[in-house]
Amino acid sequence: MSEPEEYVGLGGWTPEELGRPGEVRPVVSAPDPVLSRPGPEVDPTSDEVVRLAADLIATMRVSPGCVGLAAPQVGVSARVFAVDVTGHPKALTVHGAFVLCNARVGEASRWKAGREGCMSVPDLTGDVKRAGRLVVEGVLPGSGRAVRLVTDGFEARALQHEIDHCAGLLFLDRVAGAHAVYQRKVYL
Repeated sequence: MSEPEEYVGLGGWTPEELGRPGEVRPVVSAPDPVLSRPGPEVDPTSDEVVRLAADLIATMRVSPGCVGLAAPQVGVSARVFAVDVTGHPKALTVHGAFVLCNARVGEASRWKAGREGCMSVPDLTGDVKRAGRLVVEGVLPGSGRAVRLVTDGFEARALQHEIDHCAGLLFLDRVAGAHAVYQRKVYL
């Protein structure tokens, strides 16, 4: 990954830059082995990754309450994910809908526990301690441009959740224990 400019953000990137409509893919559920396997880094300029990025956006958009979706959740072992917290009542900073490849956390601070759910673990939620301020570096699909996002609050939580998926981790791997796992009360 090339060195991103300091706090460049997305530079106006939108899913339309992928140049293709996405197809809705089925979401896999735990204990599918793809969810516990770290995904490899990808070539963000390849046709396969651009298609995957468009499919992640399309699948996320038709899934009520979904604010993020990673490649392993659609059965693909790869370090690619989509996030969009637009309109979420808990969101402070919002970068809109975007996809990142090969993302990594550069800085993390202001740790706080919060409730999380996941489309791949549909019947449970759990309390997970995450950074409330985050700097993430990654690469945009299609252009291959390196970016650095500075975010906080709910968007920071969503990014960490999706980066975990790409590393083969579920939110259940991050809870403090069985006392921090709950049956989901509302089905979206």
